[in-house]
Amino acid sequence: MSETRIREEICRLGRSLFERGLTPGSSGNISVKLDGGGWLVTPTNASLGFLDPARLSRLDATGRLLSGDAPTKEVPLHSALYETRGAARAVVHLHSTHSVALSMLPEIDPRAALPPMTAYYLMKCGTTALVPYYRPGDPAVADAIKGLAGKYSSVLLANHGPVVSGDSLEAAVFAVEELEETAKLYLLLRGLNPRYLTPAQIEDLTKAFGLSLPEHVGH
Repeated sequence: MSETRIREEICRLGRSLFERGLTPGSSGNISVKLDGGGWLVTPTNASLGFLDPARLSRLDATGRLLSGDAPTKEVPLHSALYETRGAARAVVHLHSTHSVALSMLPEIDPRAALPPMTAYYLMKCGTTALVPYYRPGDPAVADAIKGLAGKYSSVLLANHGPVVSGDSLEAAVFAVEELEETAKLYLLLRGLNPRYLTPAQIEDLTKAFGLSLPEHVGH
């Protein structure tokens, strides 16, 4: 896909996320790796609903601004995912309500923020890690992401929001939407003792779709 097309896709999908209330105001950010090296990222204080393709921040492979507006302060977060997730081509970070709510609950397992609730959650998100609260833009959040050693494509930042990587921008957007809907399901069912997928069902999904999940999931 050409850089021009990628710029248009970032704006189109950003607007879709914003218009459906998945990240309010000027919150959230999107980045995409470019084939020629470096990446595009949404600017600081920019609403995902009103992005200008020409003003997206163009960074080199080291994260230095080459053109466009000043980038989001969450660049270290994106860099850490690209560094540890070799297959990652895009990263989406939102402040979606149900995912933020989930990140604040006391019972959440940092190794698996959500139980195995649906097949599509496991297929699109795998398992979601929870990292502790850091001030937005704090470089320490990058160290926390690196500490996950690339095992997770979806991560919840405590009291902040989800960040998801994918092998394409569309895949990352679909995954972060699936994470938000699964967080919503969890909150709806909390305290109702719902049935989750069994270890046998998880194993069947893993074999059928080639999933790579941490061993503790579903046990």
